[in-house]
Amino acid sequence: MKLKDTYPLYLNNKAAQPNTDLAVTDKYTGEVAFRTALATPDVIEEAIAGAVRAAEPMAKLASYEKQDVLMHCVARFRERFDELAYALCVEAGKPINDAEGEVTRLIDTFRIAAEESVRNYGEVQPLDISARAKGYMGMWKRVPIGPCSFISPFNFPLNLAAHKIAPAIAMGCPFVMKPASKTPLGAIIMGEVLAECDVLPEGAFSILPASRDGADLFTEDERLKLLSFTGSPGVGWDLKAKAGKKKVVLELGGNAAVVIDKDADLDDALERVIFGAFYQSGQSCIGVQRILIHAAVYERFKDMLVAKTKTLVAGDPKDRDTFIGPMISDSEAKRLKCWIDEAVDAGASLLCGGGLSRGNMLEATLLENVPAGAKARDEEAFGPLAILQRFEDFDAALEEVNDSRFGLQAGIFTRDLFQMFDAWDRLDVGGVVINDVPSYRVDNMPYGGVKDSGLGREGIRFAIEDMSEIRNLVVRRT
Repeated sequence: MKLKDTYPLYLNNKAAQPNTDLAVTDKYTGEVAFRTALATPDVIEEAIAGAVRAAEPMAKLASYEKQDVLMHCVARFRERFDELAYALCVEAGKPINDAEGEVTRLIDTFRIAAEESVRNYGEVQPLDISARAKGYMGMWKRVPIGPCSFISPFNFPLNLAAHKIAPAIAMGCPFVMKPASKTPLGAIIMGEVLAECDVLPEGAFSILPASRDGADLFTEDERLKLLSFTGSPGVGWDLKAKAGKKKVVLELGGNAAVVIDKDADLDDALERVIFGAFYQSGQSCIGVQRILIHAAVYERFKDMLVAKTKTLVAGDPKDRDTFIGPMISDSEAKRLKCWIDEAVDAGASLLCGGGLSRGNMLEATLLENVPAGAKARDEEAFGPLAILQRFEDFDAALEEVNDSRFGLQAGIFTRDLFQMFDAWDRLDVGGVVINDVPSYRVDNMPYGGVKDSGLGREGIRFAIEDMSEIRNLVVRRT
């Protein structure tokens, strides 16, 4: 399979090629794989103006029309499955098996949105709660919030963009989207598919690769009524500060923990922890970074984990045997390599991995006894690194999970029902996953974090709620 040499941006539903200024590399070879158009400020302005014009006709679309658009996308994504997966392999360096999994989730996300597009229910509400309200009744419904601004990251170029685009269409909100400059192709292909839908009014969508400076226009323009950003905490909170009156949804970073209790099925936990820590080279905000293991099984599970990690095949993501592919860039790989070296210098033990080759190929790495204050423990690694820590008491393990400025998801391997509910009650995270890793996500569940991990929830129904406003009706019956 071969990608095109150049790709357009999508401005007010139409392909446009004002330039080919954005060069996107194959993350494994480092060579330029294709070029795409880069939106200039005047193009972004035109897109926002188009979204404003499209707000009223988008809001008037019938539920079945929005569902038809989403189901068209589902059908076309299935037809282009191999192309989408290959594009992920190239632009993101994602191993082909992980890439195919993401395309499957893309399809799921649009299918769920299609189902939700015809379920925009409201409610009849009794208002006669006292004598003064006798004869009054109320009703409310959800209406589209209006033009939305979306900024998506490099690590899930398809599915994280889909979690913004699909609910916007389901609710009837026009949008402008800035995909990550390192991985714009997935969103561009989505734009190509949406452009096939004549029912969408002009301005319903724009897909605009842009420089980081261009993000200011996506953030600050008061005509945009919602900003949904997925990316790093530093950037996300800065954008929120600039966003003005608009609603802001942030899905940010994490350094997720998993707890392996003494009654856990260690063989099962091993397979899931390996996946959670190292799938797509650890470049996931809910990737397993901290592994807390009960003292009674610590040595056994550590040995199992080290042995399994050493068997993981690293190499070309297009090879089906590859489990560990490249990180997104040389600079990110060097950054994490420095964190590993700093932790070792501070007293941590290197159990396996730690080597860096080809600029961005970092080995799957396990560290032990990483001290508090080390970046490898306290910050978001966002790469193939996990650290091991022993615990004696389950309560202490929960406190350790909470000892983080992040709070996205946590995993608990235990068969004790009371400990499951204790973890659910006490962990300061957006989601607790029992007998699996925090990396687990299904696309209709509420998903998002607390603390520095963000604001609001993704998951189609919950995103639709964010993209809508309540419109109240009060009736006085005389």
